[in-house]
Amino acid sequence: MDDYLKRTQEQATAAWINLLNQKRIDELVRALFEQDINLEQALAELQKMKANIQKLIESNRGGDKGIHGFIAEAAEVGIENAKKLIEGLNASCKWLNDNGPADFQRDGIDIQQKFVEKFFSLTENNGVLKHFRDYADFLKKGGKYQIPKDFYEIVIKLWEMPQEEAAKLVTNSVEGKKGLTYANWVKIHDFFTNSGITPDDLEPSLFEYDEVKRDTIKQTIGKEEDAIRKRDQERRDEAYQKSKPTMKEGAKVAAVSAVMEGGAAFCANVAKKRKEGKKLSEFTAADWKEGGIDTGTSTVKGGIRGAAVYTLSNFTATPANVATGLVTATFGVVSQAKMLRNGKINGEEFLINSEALCLDVSISTVSSLLGQTLIPVPVLGAIIGNTAGMFLYDIAKEQGLAQEQDLIQSYRTEINVLNQKLEAQYQALILVLEENLNKFKSMMELAFDPDVNKAFDASIEFARFNGVAENQILKSKSDIDSYFLL
Repeated sequence: MDDYLKRTQEQATAAWINLLNQKRIDELVRALFEQDINLEQALAELQKMKANIQKLIESNRGGDKGIHGFIAEAAEVGIENAKKLIEGLNASCKWLNDNGPADFQRDGIDIQQKFVEKFFSLTENNGVLKHFRDYADFLKKGGKYQIPKDFYEIVIKLWEMPQEEAAKLVTNSVEGKKGLTYANWVKIHDFFTNSGITPDDLEPSLFEYDEVKRDTIKQTIGKEEDAIRKRDQERRDEAYQKSKPTMKEGAKVAAVSAVMEGGAAFCANVAKKRKEGKKLSEFTAADWKEGGIDTGTSTVKGGIRGAAVYTLSNFTATPANVATGLVTATFGVVSQAKMLRNGKINGEEFLINSEALCLDVSISTVSSLLGQTLIPVPVLGAIIGNTAGMFLYDIAKEQGLAQEQDLIQSYRTEINVLNQKLEAQYQALILVLEENLNKFKSMMELAFDPDVNKAFDASIEFARFNGVAENQILKSKSDIDSYFLL
């Protein structure tokens, strides 16, 4: 019964490991399927953006100067949405395109985009300041101003720069060509101090000023599309890496397996003592020590078994149930080998015991696999299959031993009698063979005797001994002449 319970517990552990492995595979399949949808939606958004921009270019909306801003709006909305969609999120931007106070919305927040080249799109021409004066409540309602990314970086850097450091900037230096001049520092500070607009009211666009012009937008879109596809592959790689077995999960499996096997051993030991009629209050120190030793040994084996099964089922093409059977059989055979070395069993007993152990393990493994197939309930199917299979196997073993003992004994007797008959026949044939070999040897010696007459007569007998037909044997000189001259 202890072995019976132990097999069930082992297969339950294997089924649990199978469940963990299958969950990772299912999660990978789900993630890749969802990423297929993400990529499809992101590319569709890019395609829509391309169509919108193509219409703007064909219609030359806003003229040679104004079209730049409209292209920037369409690109901002399309690319930002595509980046959200490739991450599995909802598209957040809506292009209004209605000449109203906002160019587009992001999560319901109004965004006014300004791509004006002079003074970082802030005060010159149709810049931020003019819009702020035309729509005094724009910022109060939570609106946001967006300027080119490269302009924004310069504006914030100058705003945060101390005056002492700004005073060292030289207008004609390399920094000056990027707009980092003391004159601009003064303008930026005057703007934020007196306009009513703060740095928090601004945000950077996804693009620099020159990236969304009529003659550069195609290259910009190509670069962004490549980035979307690259991110798609990164997410797929991340999903695959997440689905792979890990040392952390393997350690968890080993720990749980150790606890399960150790706990099962402890319960089995207590149950055994109780069946013997001993109450828990009557357990001696020796009883508890025996239980502790069994529990400790089983705990170690459980940890090894869990780690080995997890490794075999994840890094080789071995189902967890089969891997459990393999590890269990290995433990058993090693135990039998130890008994053989210690002289407790002989070689024949070692083979018989090992074969029986492997058969028990095989029945348990096959039963668990069938249980999982017929009862597709995680873990439960394996337990039921193992229980039913081992139960039937035990009945078959017991009934076979009880009913077929006489038949087996009769069979053994018949085999012994047959062996004796065959041995007698074998000895008789050996004697005949030895006689013929001796006669053959003697005739060979006579056939090659130095005396020609003796050799001739012996060769005739040698031919007859070897079964040559009488009419084909050359017995005289005339027979020899007729054979060679005719």
